[in-house]
Amino acid sequence: MKARVSRKGHFNAAHRLHNPDWSAEKNTEVFGKCNNPNYHGHNYDVIANVKGEIDPETGYVIDMKVLKEMMNNEVLDRYDHKNLNLDIEEFKSLNPTAENIAVVIWNRLRKRLDDHLELTVILYETERNYVEYSGE
Repeated sequence: MKARVSRKGHFNAAHRLHNPDWSAEKNTEVFGKCNNPNYHGHNYDVIANVKGEIDPETGYVIDMKVLKEMMNNEVLDRYDHKNLNLDIEEFKSLNPTAENIAVVIWNRLRKRLDDHLELTVILYETERNYVEYSGE
């Protein structure tokens, strides 16, 4: 029997969408207000979905305390109240779009999970805009 368990978290962070290879005009045209040189912020919600076989001895796919600790250490404590462009190493050379943030979070969590478990990360940048990434 397979099941999916999920953990939801929240963090606030600032970022700027910008391609240094483009002109100021092109950056403004493509990224609009998100290219503000003084950055802008979001109240992000992130959900980690872990899918796998239910362990017959524990009844768990993954211990929720372990998933909570992973989310806190790898995502929430790391990104909350940070400027993603300036404070987070991965985004010093990677544009911190919602898509890229979801991929970076997925990579950080994936390395902490057993190989037999599947992972999907859902990142809400706003309550209406979100990205889903499963490592594909």
